[in-house]
Amino acid sequence: MKKLLLGDEAIAQGAIDAGLSGVYAYPGTPSTEITEYIQMSPLAKERGIHSRWSTNEKTAMEAALGMSFMGKRALVCMKHVGLNVCADPFVNSAMTGTNGGLVVLVADDPSMHSSQDEQDSRFYGKFAMVPTFEPSNQQEAYDMMAFAYDFSERIHLPVLMRVTTRMAHSRAVVNIAEEARQQNELNYNAKASDWVLLPAFARKRNAHVCAQQSQLEEASVNSIFNKRYTDGGGHRLGIVASGIGFNYVMECFPDGCPYPVLKLSQYPLPKKMICQLKDDCEQLLIVEEGQPFIEDLVRGVFNATDSSIHGRLDGTLPRTGELSPDVLKKAVGVEVVSPYASCEDVVPRPPALCKGCGHRDVYEALNKVLAEYPNARVFGDIGCYTLGFLPPYKAIHSCVDMGASITMAKGAADAGQWPAVAIIGDSTFTHSGMTGLLDAINENANITVIISDNLTTAMTGGQDSAGTNKFEAICRGLGMDDEHLHVVVPLPKNMEEITQTLRNEINYKGVSVIIPRRECMQTLQRHLKQKRAQEAKS
Repeated sequence: MKKLLLGDEAIAQGAIDAGLSGVYAYPGTPSTEITEYIQMSPLAKERGIHSRWSTNEKTAMEAALGMSFMGKRALVCMKHVGLNVCADPFVNSAMTGTNGGLVVLVADDPSMHSSQDEQDSRFYGKFAMVPTFEPSNQQEAYDMMAFAYDFSERIHLPVLMRVTTRMAHSRAVVNIAEEARQQNELNYNAKASDWVLLPAFARKRNAHVCAQQSQLEEASVNSIFNKRYTDGGGHRLGIVASGIGFNYVMECFPDGCPYPVLKLSQYPLPKKMICQLKDDCEQLLIVEEGQPFIEDLVRGVFNATDSSIHGRLDGTLPRTGELSPDVLKKAVGVEVVSPYASCEDVVPRPPALCKGCGHRDVYEALNKVLAEYPNARVFGDIGCYTLGFLPPYKAIHSCVDMGASITMAKGAADAGQWPAVAIIGDSTFTHSGMTGLLDAINENANITVIISDNLTTAMTGGQDSAGTNKFEAICRGLGMDDEHLHVVVPLPKNMEEITQTLRNEINYKGVSVIIPRRECMQTLQRHLKQKRAQEAKS
């Protein structure tokens, strides 16, 4: 059976067909479509595969570990910066090992299309000492899932699978298995001495995992996903290409690559294969999407200053940003011919908050009030409301990571800053803002916190938000005083009430929380459309 699938969808279908029992994720581009595909899959629904969104990546990773502990196959999905959030359980999962197969899928974002950085998740795989897979096309992404689950259960380690934006969001025809594998039966084979990471037990597991590394490298050497193509006649150059970079190499040479190519899609780095290619060729070109992960390792195998090794570090390929066939063509001396006309006259269109968005009214009120305080500082957070930094509002002064707004505002207040205002979205607040608010309440920090609640996870497409209709209760549970906890409706007609509430709470010497609540315009339109459709049926 054939299907036209995004890379993300091929991964999701591959997981379902490999006997998946649960997917755990927090939405983040470019990984979101994996979980959404499973949520919409008739087979996943029929099989009762868990697919509800998690509060953050750490809770997702830990829940997936629990499913693995019971012998079932689990999938964790996130974007690259989400791996930072779940780094603690991810790295420790190599120490516990697995019972049921566990795949940690991370979607990296070279060129930072919707991210704060270009970090490369392959470094986490090496750091945690777990095998890492990197598919080069959609078919391989599908096929790798079954292989990765089998491999995870055979070696009793989690598997990291890394894709990048183009791999995640491009489409191709994929051959799908006629019949999906049955889910694992529940079992009680997990040994408590492996899963209780007291130092005495963890030291034994650490020694075992370290001893496994040579086995994992040999598996990479023999992997069906790491292939040597020697049909090229010239040995002036040898190419090491990983993931989607291998596709780009093939696009540069539609009639066949004239040089030997070593395709890498499974790590640890198969040093034996690298050495063989280096012996056969005068020069090596490392083609990889992301940071110079392979190039660093290859230079470590040979000589860090070896002038015959080329890639991102020596400037043969750009140090930052996405690769593309055209970029690679320049590096290998192939003429770049574009079939597209120049678009130099097209005016750039920066992103902006939607018309009618409640965040607009929040920023209008905030700017109006803060004009009265010349040294005011507003600490922002991750979400569509981050666009409040841009014109016409220019309302925030920082945006670092999920949940940082409240803790940075507290730190600024500790330093003597006043007023210190934090603005955070509803989904981001439950993701990682609650603990910062607890710190602020415990010390009665002199900050004003705005939880801009649009009743959804808007930036990634309108997924459910974990705290919807619970924020007042959460704040009270953390110790927030009702007198300084307010809910307002961000509409122009309520501007006087909102500005007065902001002014009062900024002047209060302690923690205050203001919750402007109005549904996201995008989800509102979707809900109205669904309602009209239901009414038409009835």
